[in-house]
Amino acid sequence: MHTLRIHLLEIKYEFLKMLRMPAYALPTLLFPMFFYLFFGVGMGAQKPVGAVKMATYLLATYGTFGVMGASLFGFGVTVAVERGQGWLQVKRTTPMPVSAYFVAKIAMAILFSALVVTGLFTLGVTLGNVHMPFAAAAKLFLILLGGALTFCALGLAIGYYAGPNSAAPIVQLIYLPLSFLSGLWIPIWMLPKALQRLAFFLPPFHLSQLALSAVGSDRGGPAIVHVIVLAIATAIFLAVAYAGFRRDEGKMYG
Repeated sequence: MHTLRIHLLEIKYEFLKMLRMPAYALPTLLFPMFFYLFFGVGMGAQKPVGAVKMATYLLATYGTFGVMGASLFGFGVTVAVERGQGWLQVKRTTPMPVSAYFVAKIAMAILFSALVVTGLFTLGVTLGNVHMPFAAAAKLFLILLGGALTFCALGLAIGYYAGPNSAAPIVQLIYLPLSFLSGLWIPIWMLPKALQRLAFFLPPFHLSQLALSAVGSDRGGPAIVHVIVLAIATAIFLAVAYAGFRRDEGKMYG
């Protein structure tokens, strides 16, 4: 119970810390909703995209976009900055389990992801005229939050190799092109054929396809393929992050 309390306290204060940082909280929460308002509501909410309307389709893809941002910036930038500040070494001097640090960041990213997705749902229902059964909405919500783990792992890998000043630009250089090439901003079929083929190698595409399957507008095929790709990507990112962690430990403690 004592260890559980430490983890819960670390989660609480990590979330409050990030919520009080406008440079993280405002873009993370507002950018996906702004893009959804512009593309999903303002430029033809009722246009058909396959079996659903544009507002419903983009709810899934911009949900993926928002979850990516919350996870990549929450891990990639904060870990790099805290490494540069020596904050990780300070925490090592306390009785806090090292797992609490990482669990808190995962929980923080998932909580922010939940806020982003809830905001998008609210816009979709109120302004986009989205009608979705509760079961489909719950499935979409859980898929997006579960998919955050892959991008938490990618953010952690970035955080252990990027410097405190270069982490944010590096995350942007990864986040924005990945989002576009995975068909998160516009439907994937609107991209050139070569880019559509490239998308099959990108984790955001597979998360977006799982999300689109919840609203009945994915490209077809077994969902297990997307799950396997995301699981493999997560394992690779974690392996890279662990190598960076061991490198830092070796430099600090020999």
